[in-house]
Amino acid sequence: MELYFQFVLSATPAEYEQQMKQGWRRFGYSMFHPVCNGCRACQSLRIPVKEYRPNRSQRRSLQENNDLTLEITSPSVTDEKLELYHRYHLFQSDHRGWQDRAPINSTAYADSFCDNPFDSEEWNFRLDGKLIAVGYVDRLQESLSAIYFYYDPAYRDRSLGTYNVCKIIQAATQAGLKYVYLGYYVQGCQSLEYKAKFRPNEVIDAHGNWVTFHE
Repeated sequence: MELYFQFVLSATPAEYEQQMKQGWRRFGYSMFHPVCNGCRACQSLRIPVKEYRPNRSQRRSLQENNDLTLEITSPSVTDEKLELYHRYHLFQSDHRGWQDRAPINSTAYADSFCDNPFDSEEWNFRLDGKLIAVGYVDRLQESLSAIYFYYDPAYRDRSLGTYNVCKIIQAATQAGLKYVYLGYYVQGCQSLEYKAKFRPNEVIDAHGNWVTFHE
C-alpha cells in the first residue's frame, strides 16, 4: 500500500469530516489516503446509521457484553493502557503476523492517540473494574469516526471489536448523526474485512461518489 500523507498542526472537526468524505483518514496529526496506481483495494467504508440493521452475531455481541461498563473520557496515557496495548499487539503478531512486537512507550502512545488536531474521545471498556478494551473515536458534526481499538486477548471470545462498533453506532443513533466511519476495508485482509459485515454500508467509487457496497 502507498499512502499520501499531510501533517496538520490544527484542524476543526468540520474540516476533517470534509476530508473523510473524500476518502481521507487521520492518525494523530497525520492525514492520509491511498495512492496506489491501478489499485482500489483500500476502500473507505461508512455506515448510514438510520439504515443499519444488526445481524445475529452483532445482536449476540451486544447481549453478551451488557455486563461491561463504558467510560468516555479525554485521551490519556496510563501504565494500564500501555500494558494492555502491548499484550494485544503481541497476540496479533502471533496469530495474524503483525510485525510490531516491541512495547510502546508513553511518548509514542501520546503521539498516536492523545495529541490530536481537535478534541477526540477515549472509550474505556471495563469488566468489574478491570480495563479490557480501549477505543478512540472522533465525534464530528454529522458522524462518528472509529480511529483505533485494542483489547485484552484473554477476552477475545467476547467479540469485543464487534461490540465496540455496535456501541459506536448506538451512540451515533442517539446523537442523531448520519454516519459512522470505519476506515478502510480491504477484501482478503482479516484485520479489515470485518467492517463490511455492518450493513448496509457505503464505499467511495472511482468517481469519488459514495455508493452502496456489495461485498
